[in-house]
Amino acid sequence: MVIERTNNEIIIRLPAHVDTDGLQKLIDYLTYKEATSQSKATQSDVDKLATDVKEGWWSRNRNKFIKE
Repeated sequence: MVIERTNNEIIIRLPAHVDTDGLQKLIDYLTYKEATSQSKATQSDVDKLATDVKEGWWSRNRNKFIKE
């Protein structure tokens, strides 16, 4: 593995035999960290948003699972 830092980015070079599933999980985590690095949201804000999204989804899809 080689890690190189330039003025604008960090470059990581890995051998071709590295497990791509594990690598994808790492990339997903790094993408999340990059996307949320400037966020001012609190955990409470995130929890409320998750609850609202779940309730909205359930409202739209309830009839697919429960027949009255």
